[in-house]
Amino acid sequence: MVVRIRLSRFGCKNRPFYRVMAADSRSKRDGRHLEVLGYYNPLPGQDGGKRMGLNFDRVKYWLSVGAQPSDPVQRILFRAGLLPPPPMLALSRKGGPRDTRPIDPMSGRYLTPKDPETDLQPEGSEDQEREAAD
Repeated sequence: MVVRIRLSRFGCKNRPFYRVMAADSRSKRDGRHLEVLGYYNPLPGQDGGKRMGLNFDRVKYWLSVGAQPSDPVQRILFRAGLLPPPPMLALSRKGGPRDTRPIDPMSGRYLTPKDPETDLQPEGSEDQEREAAD
């Protein structure tokens, strides 16, 4: 039995509300579940209600025994600080070579390693030009 941590939809039409559940991967979306782990409200009311709530101990337990989070739940767990950011790659135009440099999920910029050699000025720069002018 493969256990998935996924969302189960509740709420009215056009007002979704989700419960974060541990369930067998073969069961229906709103079907039988093993445990309710929290909730997620994508449209919080004007009263400023909570957007999500999770039982961190139980989520950590299910992840430790091998439960696989779905993609939306993986993003929720990343926001909550339980999972590392999902890997992202930059895609270029259609048909062109793809850039495989990793992207920072918070800023959307490329992550480049800092090389101390690149911070130095190349040989024959301003110092040699000044000496030649004198």
